[in-house]
Amino acid sequence: MESQGARSGTVVMRAIRAGIFVLVALIVLIVLVVVAIGAFLPQRHISTCAAQFHQPPDAIWQAITEYSKFPAWRKDVIRVEMLPPVNGKPSWREFDNRGGSIPYEVMVMVPPRVLVVRIADPKLPFGGTWTYEISSRKEGSALRITEAGEIYNPIFRVAARFVLGYSRTQEQYLQALGAKFGEPVTIEK
Repeated sequence: MESQGARSGTVVMRAIRAGIFVLVALIVLIVLVVVAIGAFLPQRHISTCAAQFHQPPDAIWQAITEYSKFPAWRKDVIRVEMLPPVNGKPSWREFDNRGGSIPYEVMVMVPPRVLVVRIADPKLPFGGTWTYEISSRKEGSALRITEAGEIYNPIFRVAARFVLGYSRTQEQYLQALGAKFGEPVTIEK
């Protein structure tokens, strides 16, 4: 014969198991919904941001093409490793403060006006190019960055679209470049 305490313990254990089951089912459901939403979002996107600087185009060009000096002004880059040139153009790997790294290679270089860089690792859950366009202005220059991105993982697509935003990295880059020159930056979209 089962005692009152044993029955009570059994009821509590069943309630705990049921709660755990409901919690796990809810988490699975949320993940499935996020994956389903991500599956319907486009894999490719285009994002453009720009900023004006009091620097001449040559100074902007120098800053964005001295890859080994990125850690001095970009807070998200702690180290840069120069890689062998690809098709006669520079390539490098950026290491971030979260332990990750991304290899890049230059596709087009027209000093001091146009630079096209692409992510050079097809195994990453994202990829694409950044096109930097530098133009002269009355009091300096403007830098426009256009990202032609691809996000392969549907969960990352949801995060990029609804949480981070497609232009977040570009905005951070332009802000960091402004800080390098000691200038406030207004982002234009």
